[in-house]
Amino acid sequence: MISVQDGRPVDQLGELAGFRQAFYDCLTARADALFELCDAVLCTSGPVTSLVELSLAAEHRRGHGALYDSLNRGRVDIGRFRNVVASQQIPRCDDGRIVLAIDVSNWLRPDAATSPDRLFCHTYGRGKGQAQMIPGWPYSFVAALEPGRTSWTAILDAQRLGPDDEGTDVAAAQLRTVVEQLIEVGHWRGGDPEIWIIGDSGYDGPRLAFLLADLPVRLLVRMRSDRVLAFPAPQRVPGTAGRSARHGAEFKFKDSQTWPEAAHTTTTQTTRYGTAQARSWDRLHPRLTHRGTWAEHDGEIPIIEGTVIRLQVDRLPGDGEPTPLWLWFSGIGTEATDVDRLWQMFLRRFDLEHTFRFLKQTIGWTKPRIRTPAAADRWTWLIIAAHTQLRLARPLVEDQRRPWEKTATTSGRLSPARIRRGFRNIRPATALPASAPKPSRPGPGRPPGTPNAQRAPRHNPGKTIKTDTAVKGGKKQAA
Repeated sequence: MISVQDGRPVDQLGELAGFRQAFYDCLTARADALFELCDAVLCTSGPVTSLVELSLAAEHRRGHGALYDSLNRGRVDIGRFRNVVASQQIPRCDDGRIVLAIDVSNWLRPDAATSPDRLFCHTYGRGKGQAQMIPGWPYSFVAALEPGRTSWTAILDAQRLGPDDEGTDVAAAQLRTVVEQLIEVGHWRGGDPEIWIIGDSGYDGPRLAFLLADLPVRLLVRMRSDRVLAFPAPQRVPGTAGRSARHGAEFKFKDSQTWPEAAHTTTTQTTRYGTAQARSWDRLHPRLTHRGTWAEHDGEIPIIEGTVIRLQVDRLPGDGEPTPLWLWFSGIGTEATDVDRLWQMFLRRFDLEHTFRFLKQTIGWTKPRIRTPAAADRWTWLIIAAHTQLRLARPLVEDQRRPWEKTATTSGRLSPARIRRGFRNIRPATALPASAPKPSRPGPGRPPGTPNAQRAPRHNPGKTIKTDTAVKGGKKQAA
């Protein structure tokens, strides 16, 4: 029987308190200031609008100087904290399957000329053709998805992409780290369903499937509507001269004349999209060559087969015109029930967009004007620690509904923002490992009117390596 303290289950309070203590133990320098800064993010009323305003929160007992000093000079044992985050409860599907999503969110810094390692980040604008490339720090996030419609995800890892990084290889290394940690802490054991990994069209699905082939995972990625794949090569006729064919008939996404009869066709009635029709074709693969990320591959390029799914819906929630959605799954022999589950789980990938919006607009992930990438990484992991604590506090916090808001039927349906409103009330019942600040006197600082002795160096944004090659005139040239 679970005991109750102040109306809250003690074991869930203990779980939250245990995470807070483990998080504090991962702070190896300026631990007290960093821990109280995270508490200030959780307990401040309203959205976080600036970093220095957090020093005025009651939970942050130090001055604004200690706040900035903790981010600039503090240290977080990220490898150890990754394991702490992975050890917490994570959402699963009804069959116990873990579904991970990977996506990139940008911390835009267009005016930070003295900040190194900025890249040109793709940002969407309102209207067709309004996208822009703005300098900033792109971060790759991996999160576990919940099966139903929700604004919650379980963030498991974040990694900043640098000028020397190649997107697909970095994503593969990041996913490998997360999956191996899930196995290490016991979230996945032999005999469990394979872990599904979902990504958007910016990821090379076949390449990721090849790099992660030794792990118990399957990849599901969206493909552009202009792709051309191939069926398996026909069997070689005995006695035929010449080299055996590696590819069969072409499958052009834009040309329905190249589509044979679908292996499975399903129709599902939905409340948001009307009738959703999904068709699948088995054993399709891309034609790969020794170019781009495969330029350094030793030996013959592999044939990476998968299942292609075409999803067509009647309408979209907004005013947009629905267009077919093409998905590639790294498994073959997929059944009709799996086809429906796959496209429905892909739509759950957009829950990660709600998480990004909450991180940026409510708890202020991109609000600080931090100069160094190392300080930005520390702040990002503090934000992940804050979001994880909110997730653990879901069954503990009582709803503090505004008069104009709808009443939640259960506490589990509360949004992250509404859980954050009540976190200050449960904080005293959890672990508070940070010690009280020692009395100190502020330094004299730089005399007014005195310029800096050295000007900060300026850095141009952009990649420093080429990530693709093209063959032209018989020679390889940088793309």
